[in-house]
Amino acid sequence: MRAPVDDLPHILVVDDDRRIRNLLQAYLLDNGFRVSVAGSAAEARDKMRGVAFELVVLDIMMPGESGLSLTAALRNEGSRVPVLMLSALAETSDRIAGLETGSDDYLAKPFEPRELLLRIQALLRRRDQPERSRAEVAFGPFVFHVQRGELRKGGNVVRLTTRERDFLRRLAASAGQAVARAELAPDSSDEGGRAVDVQINRLRQKIEDDPSTPLYLQTVRGTGYVLLAD
Repeated sequence: MRAPVDDLPHILVVDDDRRIRNLLQAYLLDNGFRVSVAGSAAEARDKMRGVAFELVVLDIMMPGESGLSLTAALRNEGSRVPVLMLSALAETSDRIAGLETGSDDYLAKPFEPRELLLRIQALLRRRDQPERSRAEVAFGPFVFHVQRGELRKGGNVVRLTTRERDFLRRLAASAGQAVARAELAPDSSDEGGRAVDVQINRLRQKIEDDPSTPLYLQTVRGTGYVLLAD
């Protein structure tokens, strides 16, 4: 038996491209969601004043106020509604900018509708989980237990050096936020950060399928590194 319409998660799709709005609305409706649409940040604000949405799918590049600006404003106002950003900008720096403003996920255009659906479902599951301290940080197939300093992939322990464990602890404590090289190695006299970069590369060898194109442990140019957790 299908859930009553009022019990279905209500998603707001914000995109200045009418074709994309209509396609996403139709697809999400077919997959069991209530869907409202907005063509601009201003229209989205109006709709959010009267409705408590479970999730916002938000385009970055829009005339007037951008999706980045709207997300930052929502977070400054204390809103915790999950935000999934869409963008034709696929560079790592663009993804990091989106996450740093407070978005919960980032999907580059063009994308497979099925992937969008899976990401939405994951964000809604995360929202429904009770708040807990960051005792564990999950990313991809990995789970890192912060206190024990134990990294697991599936049921198997991934062996870490003491230095790698220390780095991962600092990154996990600020998951989703950039961590400066000096923070990763505050006791190091390596002013250029070369020793930090070497340790990061070794850690990537253990957690990335392709260390040259990392998915989880990414570089923030001019700052340091960020661990993108689930």
